[in-house]
Amino acid sequence: MNIPTYDELLNPVLKLAKLKPITRRSAALEISELLKLTEEQKSAVIPSGNGTYFGGRVSWAMTFLTKAGLISKIEKATYKITPEGEAFLAKFPDKITVKDLETIEGWQEAWNSSKRYKQLSQEDSAVSSTSPDELIGTAMAVLNDALKVDLLKLLKTVDPYFFEQIVIDVLVAMGYGGSRAEAARVTQKSNDGGIDGIINEDRLGLDVIYIQAKRYQNNVGRIDVQNFVGALAGHQANKGIFITTSDYHNNAIEYAKSVSQKLILINGERLAELMIEFNVGVSTEKRIEIKRLDSDYFDS
Repeated sequence: MNIPTYDELLNPVLKLAKLKPITRRSAALEISELLKLTEEQKSAVIPSGNGTYFGGRVSWAMTFLTKAGLISKIEKATYKITPEGEAFLAKFPDKITVKDLETIEGWQEAWNSSKRYKQLSQEDSAVSSTSPDELIGTAMAVLNDALKVDLLKLLKTVDPYFFEQIVIDVLVAMGYGGSRAEAARVTQKSNDGGIDGIINEDRLGLDVIYIQAKRYQNNVGRIDVQNFVGALAGHQANKGIFITTSDYHNNAIEYAKSVSQKLILINGERLAELMIEFNVGVSTEKRIEIKRLDSDYFDS
């Protein structure tokens, strides 16, 4: 069973609102139990990372029902069915679609206010059952995937020492090392014994992490990881990060799991993801703000 689309949830949400007052959270919880959704279906996250598919679809179903006048807010974040909603449910007891909502007086005006969404619906029938949040999330994922490809191509061509600096910048941006100057200075001093860098795990330097940064074209094998583990042992270190522009053979991954040291392997794709997430080597071209109604303002 696939996760129900938001239009497939219109009927269950309206039925629940007839039985009792609902919130977006309570509706998602009760309907997920009614439909016997698995934990995987309930917890699946949309591409943008901002919420789950199911929770977002329940929320949009409630938004559409509210716009149609079939449910209304009775107190903060709480809704119940309206007389119009009861009559509509009697007319469509088994299934409600967006086409059915379009028959409601006043709905067409509200629907036309979202001209771009209507245009997308006409261009691709799949969009009509996809929530706007999911459309945005999918678009973001496509753009980020393209950016990852560009970053990886560039990372494989940069100077090896500059690649080590990029790795340091990413780790500092993630909160390690205190500052880039400190991290870079330590890296320059430590370029021996199979270790490319050392960075503080926290600002106080209570523990350190040893780094191996390799700009490889071919996948990293067990022998490379084993050599790094040997270097860690030589420095009496118990934490290390191996970062490469390529990927790892299975034997390297299994070996890293088996050693006593805490060893993290980061491949090129994951490195590119971290660079995007922590704004290293990328810049913001456009920022989009999504506005929602502030119910607290009107309830005050």
